[in-house]
Amino acid sequence: MKLAFSSNAYLRFSFNDAAKKIGKLGYQGIEIMADVPHAWPAFMLEEQKQGIRDSLKSNNLAISNINSFMMHAVNDSRQRYWYPSWIEPDKHYRQIRIDHTMRCLTMAKELGAPCITTEPGGPVEAGASWNAGLKLFVEMLKPVIEHAEKEGVLLLIEPEPGLLIETADQFLEFMGHIKSPMVGCNFDIGHSYCVGDDPASTIPKLAKYIKHYHLEDIANTRVHHHLIPGDGAIDFKAAIEAIKATGYKEWVTIELYPYVEDPDQAAKLARERIAPLLA
Repeated sequence: MKLAFSSNAYLRFSFNDAAKKIGKLGYQGIEIMADVPHAWPAFMLEEQKQGIRDSLKSNNLAISNINSFMMHAVNDSRQRYWYPSWIEPDKHYRQIRIDHTMRCLTMAKELGAPCITTEPGGPVEAGASWNAGLKLFVEMLKPVIEHAEKEGVLLLIEPEPGLLIETADQFLEFMGHIKSPMVGCNFDIGHSYCVGDDPASTIPKLAKYIKHYHLEDIANTRVHHHLIPGDGAIDFKAAIEAIKATGYKEWVTIELYPYVEDPDQAAKLARERIAPLLA
C-alpha cells in the first residue's frame, strides 16, 4: 500500500509549501484539498494547475485523492465542511454542491488524480426522514455520476458521523440504488469507529466498494475528533491487516485537519507509527 497525507492539515500554507513539507517527511502521496487556499476549482487558472503539477513532480509526490468535502471558499455560516450539502431544502444550495463536485471531477482528470471524495448526503434536516434524504441524495448524484463516467474519475462517498450515511449498513443500502462502477467508498477508519462499527470487521463487508482509505485515530469516547494515530483507541494493526486481507494495494491517506497549529509534527508522528504497519 502507498501512504499519503492530506493537505487539509496545511490550511495556513500554500499548496506548494504543503507539498514541500509532506514530501520532505517521506510520504509518497498527497491528498489535495479542493478548497482555498490549495485548489478551489471554480477559480483555478491553467497556470495554477500547472503549478500543482510542477510541485508534485519536484517533491516526488503522486495524488492519492481530491478531497471535495470542505468548502471554506463558500464561507457558509452554518459549517464549512458539510454545507452546502446534497440534501439541502433549498435547491439553489444543493446546486452549489453539485457544481463544485463536477468541477472537482474535471480538475481531478486534469491533474491525474484517480478519485475524488464527497460527503454522504449531508445533515438530515429536523423533521425530515432518512429515507427521503437518501432518495434526494441519489437523485442529486445522477448528473454528477454521469460526469464522473465521462471524465473517467471515481466518485467516492465517505460515510461520516452525523450525516445521512454513517454506518456500513447504510452505505450498502445506498449502493443498492447505484448502478455505476464509477461510484465507490472512501472508507474512513476513524469514522467507522465513531459510529460503533469495528473497522477490522467492517472492512470486509465493504471491500468491493472501497477505492481509497482515510486514516486517523479517535478517543475511546468515540467522539468525532481526529487524533494522530496512536493517540486514541483504534487498533490499527487489526484494521490494516483486514485491509491487506482484501488484496487492496492502493492509497491510504492520513487525515489530520485539526492539527493546523503544527501539521509537520502530526504528519511526522503519524508516518512513524503507520508506515511500518503498511509494509
